[in-house]
Amino acid sequence: MNWAWLLMAGTAACAIAVPAQAQDADLPPPELVNGVLDAQPGVKAAMARIDGADAEAEALRRGPNEITAQGTLSRRNVDREGSYVEYDATVSRPFRLPGKAALDRRAGVLGVDIARNRMEDARHQSALALGGLWYDWVLAGELLRNASALATNQQALVAATRRRVQLRDAAELDFQQVSAASALAEAQVADAAASRDRARALLEAHFPDLPLPVEPPRLADPTVPPEGLRELQRLVVARSHEIAAAVGTAERQDVLARRARADRFADPSLGVRVFSERSGQEQGAGLYVSLPLGGGHRRALADQASALAGAAQAESTVVEREIAGNAAADVAEFRARQMAWQASRTSVERAEQGASLAARGQELGAIDLADRLYADRQANEARAQELTARAAAARLILKLRIDSHTLWID
Repeated sequence: MNWAWLLMAGTAACAIAVPAQAQDADLPPPELVNGVLDAQPGVKAAMARIDGADAEAEALRRGPNEITAQGTLSRRNVDREGSYVEYDATVSRPFRLPGKAALDRRAGVLGVDIARNRMEDARHQSALALGGLWYDWVLAGELLRNASALATNQQALVAATRRRVQLRDAAELDFQQVSAASALAEAQVADAAASRDRARALLEAHFPDLPLPVEPPRLADPTVPPEGLRELQRLVVARSHEIAAAVGTAERQDVLARRARADRFADPSLGVRVFSERSGQEQGAGLYVSLPLGGGHRRALADQASALAGAAQAESTVVEREIAGNAAADVAEFRARQMAWQASRTSVERAEQGASLAARGQELGAIDLADRLYADRQANEARAQELTARAAAARLILKLRIDSHTLWID
């Protein structure tokens, strides 16, 4: 699979994808991404917390009450009678009052569900980070290609102008102008190469398990998936593990509050006591009962748990509104970014036509070299703007697909 991905990325420049596949042409395969996300330290930590939640659920199911054994061994001296060996032993165990065990089991189940949702959200956040770093690298590669194309064009113009100066068909000033433009283009290439190398280094550092092709793939045109934007927006909220974790936390805090209120009536302890006095002359056995009398401390703990439950409920509402708001904002921004990208494509067409006419006019002597250089720069800037606008729209549609769990996230 890795070799197929490397080959695909290496030949992406000459591949022509159909519109339905265009959005995925510049992305790593989902099967590869799934393994990379599972290997992330944050995801592994969240998986370990699921095991911890399972253990906590088992502890809550069994309850905190355990058998307690206690005893004493002593020697008693009695005047004119002698000394006696005496002992007593008690074995007891607290028992949860009715209803407490069910609340403990429910709290344990909810804890496991919360841990699983948080693990899925950790994968989600890792996927978003991967998508952001990935498009940083892809865009940097495209900007480098664009800058390199201008530099190549300027180098050819330098050679042509040098030849014309030698033939006394151009002035030395023309040669100096085109040489300065060429040097500036080379500087832009170096700057773009630095940005590409930095983007690749960050991508490799954060996702070392992801094999990368030598060069970043071509930036595909952003397209709306078959689900449509409105459905993606709905799925973002419906499938959000962050919302599920927040709702589960609120429900668990409510269960814990009910458990704290129930615990104002302490669990009784029942047991058996045996004793021996005067070296066995007196022996006996009996039942042992202990009942702590709850007071202000237990009442304060119950009040605290109720307050935390209220806070968790409010926080779950905040999370849901934030997720829904971000989804709506992403859809609105994508529509605007898509329009900006389409406008930039028209700008590129016009700028390239102008640069072509300027080149032809300069060769025929109809316009100055400075005008041709300006037209070349304008076309180069238009292409860079189009690439940036295309990448911005592609980032947003990728984010919506990840958030809606239609790509990379199950």
